[in-house]
Amino acid sequence: MREPLRVCQTTQLRPGMRERYLELHSAVWDSVEAGIRAAHIENYSIFVRGDTLVAYFEYVGDDLAADLGVLDDDPDMQRWLGLTDPCQLDPEPGQPGGPWRDLTLAWRLSEG
Repeated sequence: MREPLRVCQTTQLRPGMRERYLELHSAVWDSVEAGIRAAHIENYSIFVRGDTLVAYFEYVGDDLAADLGVLDDDPDMQRWLGLTDPCQLDPEPGQPGGPWRDLTLAWRLSEG
């Protein structure tokens, strides 16, 4: 079995939107979770500290761009993003890729 692609990203919450974002994520729709799993994404977690969000997931498919494209075309995912995206503030406006920004892996505990 090959190693998964480990992806870690960060973004910011808009002022005053923290509670709304957390409320939404306390009951993520089953169809959204199913779509994420169908896109070969595992171990997806989002952490929060103040107004900073950090997401981590492992991609176990063969074509991340294609799998993310399927999510982009999913009507339930688009409705979900219509609720969650307004909660987020692009930390680097005007730069491509926002609002979530990739972090670079600096170190990982080796397999025992």
